[in-house]
Amino acid sequence: MIVGSLAGKVALVMGIANEDSIAYGVAKALKARGAELILTYQTEKTLKYIQPIIDELQPGIVQLCDVQDEAAMVAVFAAIAQKYAHLDIAVHSIAFAQKEDLHGRVVDSSAAGFALAMDVSCHSFIRMAHRAEALMDRGGTLLAMSYYGAEKVVPNYGMMGPVKAALESSVRYMASELGPKKIRVHAVSPGPVKTRAASGIREFDLLISNGAGSAPLRELPGIDDVGEACAFLCEDGAARMTGSTLYIDGGMNILA
Repeated sequence: MIVGSLAGKVALVMGIANEDSIAYGVAKALKARGAELILTYQTEKTLKYIQPIIDELQPGIVQLCDVQDEAAMVAVFAAIAQKYAHLDIAVHSIAFAQKEDLHGRVVDSSAAGFALAMDVSCHSFIRMAHRAEALMDRGGTLLAMSYYGAEKVVPNYGMMGPVKAALESSVRYMASELGPKKIRVHAVSPGPVKTRAASGIREFDLLISNGAGSAPLRELPGIDDVGEACAFLCEDGAARMTGSTLYIDGGMNILA
C-alpha cells in the first residue's frame, strides 16, 4: 500500500450492506490511501447494519440510494456536486436476481426476472457512470464487480452469468467511450467470497471449498484482497489501464 496515493481524491462506493461486503473492503482500502469517501445504502433497514462502518470510515456523505430509484441516484450526485464539485472514483458493487430465477435454468427465466437482474446488476452501473461523467472533469476511475461465471458456466450461478457477461461487455464499451476524457473503466472479478449476496447461490459453500482446493494459489480472496486490487486500479500506477477485467481469484480463471 502506498500511503497517501489517493489523497485529495473523492470516491463514491455503492453497495456496502454489512462488514462482509466486498464494497466494505474496497472502501477501507481507498480510505487507507487518503481518499474522501461517499457511501450509499439501499434501505433504512440497511443503515443499522452499516452504522459501525460509517463510524469507522467517517465518510463525507452518507446517503440513501436504491439504484432503481432514479431520483435517489440524481440526489446522490447532486450532493457530491454541491460538496465537492468533482468526483474521482466510483465503485459499483451491487447485484440482484429473484430467487426463482437465480435457482432455475437460464432457459426458464422469466422476462421480468431477467430484466430486473439486468437493471440492478448491470444497467445501474451504466446509470452511475452517466452521472459520474459530468463530475469527472479531471479524469477518474469507474469500477464494477463481476464474477468468472460471466465467462464460463459455473454450477448454480444461473441467470447471473449472462447478466455479468453483459456487465463486462458494457465496461469495455464505456472504457472506449470515456477514454478521451481520461475516465478509466474496469470490471473486477473476485473468486467466490462469502457475502450476504453470495449466500443466495445454491451450494455456495461447496463452491468455496472446491475453489480453495483447486485454485493455483490454493486459497481464495477475502474482501481486503479485492479492496487492495481496486485501490491499485485507482492509483496513478494504473493510469494507462482501462477496459479490463481484473481477476482476484487465486488463479481460478486460468483453469478449464
